Amino acid sequence: MKHASAATSTAPATAGPNPAATAPSHPATTGPSLWAADALLPTGWARDVALAWDPQGRLTDVRSGVSPAAGQARAVGPLLPGMPNLHSHAFQRGFCGLTEYRAQAADSFWSWRDLMYRCASRISPAQVEAIATWLYVEMLEAGYTSVCEFHYLHHDPQGQPYAPRPDMAMAILRAAQRTGMGLTLLPVLYQTGGFGGAAPHTGQRRFLHGTDAMLRLLDILKPSCDAQGARLGLAPHSLRAVPPATLTEVLAGLDALDPTAPIHIHIAEQTKEVDDCIAWSGLPPVRWLLENAPVGPRWCLVHATHMTPAETLDAARSGAVAGLCPTTEANLGDGFFDMANWREGGGRWGIGSDSHATVNAAEELQWLEYGLRLTTRQRNVMADPAQPHVATAMTLAAVAGGTQASGRPVGGLQTGAQADFLELDPAHVALAGLPARDMLSAHVFGSHRTSAIANVWVAGQPRVQDGRHALRETAAAAFVDVRRTLVADA
Repeated sequence: MKHASAATSTAPATAGPNPAATAPSHPATTGPSLWAADALLPTGWARDVALAWDPQGRLTDVRSGVSPAAGQARAVGPLLPGMPNLHSHAFQRGFCGLTEYRAQAADSFWSWRDLMYRCASRISPAQVEAIATWLYVEMLEAGYTSVCEFHYLHHDPQGQPYAPRPDMAMAILRAAQRTGMGLTLLPVLYQTGGFGGAAPHTGQRRFLHGTDAMLRLLDILKPSCDAQGARLGLAPHSLRAVPPATLTEVLAGLDALDPTAPIHIHIAEQTKEVDDCIAWSGLPPVRWLLENAPVGPRWCLVHATHMTPAETLDAARSGAVAGLCPTTEANLGDGFFDMANWREGGGRWGIGSDSHATVNAAEELQWLEYGLRLTTRQRNVMADPAQPHVATAMTLAAVAGGTQASGRPVGGLQTGAQADFLELDPAHVALAGLPARDMLSAHVFGSHRTSAIANVWVAGQPRVQDGRHALRETAAAAFVDVRRTLVADA
């Protein structure tokens, strides 16, 4: 990994005086540490920042306005907090690009779903592991340092559980451990094919669990998650897939296992889903959930695209996180999130790559901002009074929301948080010569899908060096082999 020498820093200076010129030297550290000319802290940009962390990868000291200690490693460019990816279906990376053709007179999410079921019906645990390993390499190189895996591909092609272990979930855990990706594993409960207890579709048989079986699965997975520092939660797939009595029962079982475990749910992604929920219950899905479940800060409402203004305000005030996946939502023609009312209600939000049409944290932020510009016909919509630079404001908000949704201590560059961070590449053509704050803006809005990230650290361990993960070549080759097989079997 390239770092600046102890004598000089390659990070461009931010406008204004340099506090290090008169600041005392940073105290000598006994553990790993890093000094950066510029770093994005939870309160905003800071100059001359020193980080130190313990052997477990927790930040023990974060100070600004200090000179580097003798011999201390220096970041090559500005430091950013690692981005949590709060919504992922890893296996779907295996068929990205293979559904971009017209299958019927009017293609939609629902016709895409049929194609997804065809892929899900024949994929094996070994193939899932290969896909997830490559995907997590891609995510790390793109600035994601943890992922919430909304894992619903559980059983063999006939719908029977793997024995004696849940092979699909273990494949995800191995991929995360091998790549160094932080993980929140969210086994998905799926029981019905529609509102009112409709029978499940044949293509859904690999997803299905009884309530007791799901609680047993959580019991089985918890020791493996704990052993590698992953967080275990639960994902009731959606209101159309989980009947009300089951939702109440499974949440009680989850509370008995871990009363702080994260809970994620797909909700209000499509207008048909909203219409069907109203026909079933008389209420749109977000309103039904707010009135019938203990929605609060443990919850992540994934998509929540189609809400009334009152629903939006009430859901935001519940403390739940909105899980936004702009590139997937665009790819599937979902619609656009009501950010104005969500922010008015004080709601938190984060970003996810979902079906992985794009694996680029900066591009998710770009799409979110650009969608708002198109719908409001304004610019710099996501800026706020504290952070007028939109890329800075969005990065801090997405890290905070993603941290809450992940249920993991990855909340940015502050003492006590996990040492997850990335170094921007000051030599990248879109960033070169700019102040740090503008480098972040260029990374989000001007890097043209090329990586402007030099190095990525997870729990204090370097996982991406000079833009490349150590497993890039082998993981890519395995992924290509899987894709070739899936296409041949189609």
